[in-house]
Amino acid sequence: MKIRIGVGFGAETPPGELPSLVDRLEAAGVDSVWFSEQVYSDAVDPFIGMAHALARTSRLKAGTSVAVLPGRHPVLVAKQIASLAALAPKRVLPVFGLRPARRAEWALFDVPAGARAAVFDESLRLLRTALSGGGDFAGEFWKLDGVSPGPQPPRPVDIWLGGSAPAAFRRIGRFGDGWLGSFLSPADAGRARAAIEEAAASAGREIEPDHYGMSLMLSESGITPELAAATRVRRPETDPAEVIASDWSSLHRLLDAHLEAGLTKFVVYHRGPSSFEEFLDRFVEELLPRQN
Repeated sequence: MKIRIGVGFGAETPPGELPSLVDRLEAAGVDSVWFSEQVYSDAVDPFIGMAHALARTSRLKAGTSVAVLPGRHPVLVAKQIASLAALAPKRVLPVFGLRPARRAEWALFDVPAGARAAVFDESLRLLRTALSGGGDFAGEFWKLDGVSPGPQPPRPVDIWLGGSAPAAFRRIGRFGDGWLGSFLSPADAGRARAAIEEAAASAGREIEPDHYGMSLMLSESGITPELAAATRVRRPETDPAEVIASDWSSLHRLLDAHLEAGLTKFVVYHRGPSSFEEFLDRFVEELLPRQN
């Protein structure tokens, strides 16, 4: 199975520095760059970030980690994905989630009260329809005739999903081509993979065995109270050291454990006193040899 490791950009990445950072990733041979959905921050919009990165490069892949789908019109999202895939074949990696990580942003992705999960499921069905030739669509929330967002990508674009709850695993099994998790220990990630595989089998589907991944944080200043609190909010029973690496050695240990659990795709986010250039130099030295 192919092991691939990309770099994630969060709110700490100033937009003005993005061109030079993307260029460095391309020159260094990094597999992929990932853009988070953080509206109330300096982070660029994930679709704008993908377009910018793909336009500046010829090898670097670009993904969303993760973009919110419920609250966006699926056909317009399909148009964006198809356009990017036509301009940069095989380099577009969309990953979608249920809602923003920040509660203050939940209202920005408006859906009918109590229907977010149902809207997400139907959004995925409509997105698939639009990306696979179009046609008529009749659901609970959308009834559309002649969906036709234009030329289809030369090869189908895989739609990955995020999430860390049992309902998310069932949704990934029914609708997803892959899973990108976060804030899960390797043991929990292994159980998540098993749950997704079971859900896919129940739906008569199969997810490719190397389409399971995890976002990881490298915090060279140690596990700060802020990061520990963020872990406790998402996973109260999890030791922050099981999901956050405080140095390169602990990052390697986390990678080893996730690989043992059956995950092969990783996105590494960096926090710490070292500059991005220093982090990237170390990333290339430490992590590129781990790819196959």
